[in-house]
Amino acid sequence: MPSQITNIKPRRILGIDPGSETLGWGVIERNGSKYRGIAYGCVKSNPKDDFSKRLEKIYEGLVNVIDQFAPESLAVEEAFYAQNVKVAMKLGQVRGVVLLLGEQKALDIAEYSPRFVKKTVVGYGNAEKHQVQEMVKVLLSLDELPEPHDAADALALAICHFHSDFGNARIKMAGKDL
Repeated sequence: MPSQITNIKPRRILGIDPGSETLGWGVIERNGSKYRGIAYGCVKSNPKDDFSKRLEKIYEGLVNVIDQFAPESLAVEEAFYAQNVKVAMKLGQVRGVVLLLGEQKALDIAEYSPRFVKKTVVGYGNAEKHQVQEMVKVLLSLDELPEPHDAADALALAICHFHSDFGNARIKMAGKDL
């Protein structure tokens, strides 16, 4: 059975850490049971611009990333509880743009809680930002910490999806042998 698992076609995963000022993105490529980092970065918008203009900038920035790197999957951070209702609303609108774009580009979409991502990547659900950056650096064999932390979080989301998706592929393949 392990030889069958390595026959899984290479697949690119785009991780997104939504933010209205700084949205982090990261692309990894899965090849069988291994993965490697392809690229990462941020889409920044000006907080002085109208919010609709900022959403447009996020949309256009992500269209460019998707067109350039051609991912098949999209891993997005789930909404989380926020003390400030305005911040939560804005984050929800950014997530809406991301999810809509994922549907428009026919990507497989998965959502993960920040705690689950940290547990998967670092081994501890309450890990600090710098711990996530360090583990992403190690897991992707990067020469330096991925900066800013938004991009590291996006790469962590992609890595988390790899582990979840790869595990599901193994279960499906094992079921075929029954």
